[in-house]
Amino acid sequence: MDFALPEFLAHAVALEQEAAERYLELADMMEAHRNDAVSSVFRSMTRFSKMHCDSIKLRIGSIELPKLKSWEYRWSSPPEVGGEEGFDYMIEPYNALKYAHANEVRAMQFYRWAAEGSSDAEVRRLALEFASEEAEHVAALDKWIALTPRPSTTWQDDPDTLPPVV
Repeated sequence: MDFALPEFLAHAVALEQEAAERYLELADMMEAHRNDAVSSVFRSMTRFSKMHCDSIKLRIGSIELPKLKSWEYRWSSPPEVGGEEGFDYMIEPYNALKYAHANEVRAMQFYRWAAEGSSDAEVRRLALEFASEEAEHVAALDKWIALTPRPSTTWQDDPDTLPPVV
């Protein structure tokens, strides 16, 4: 799908803003449930998304971006915003990292898709640059995942799955 530069930049800003909001929401929820290790992961992801968004906004300069309605975006949900599985307050750090990893991979794929489908040289250049930045996030998450203990294979310790005490 061919993007004009202002529309592409509007998508990029929305993608990063939504990611930052989602990661912050997850960090706050994890903190409220005293899942501090995962809260820290999501706070780091919030910072990454905000930094990327700020970088994109600097590049926009005087370009006027279209104000897109939710149905005008070329996605059903922003690529860096995963499903509801990240909202389980019992999520283990390993699974939180895998969740963030999947989000970053989708963002990278979106930017690559935008580059491949664009006839605008500047959109192609920026989209490939943004894809490269997302690839760096994916690589960083790969390292975090490799250093993080895998959780148990069952959720037997989850109090929500235990029968009520009578």
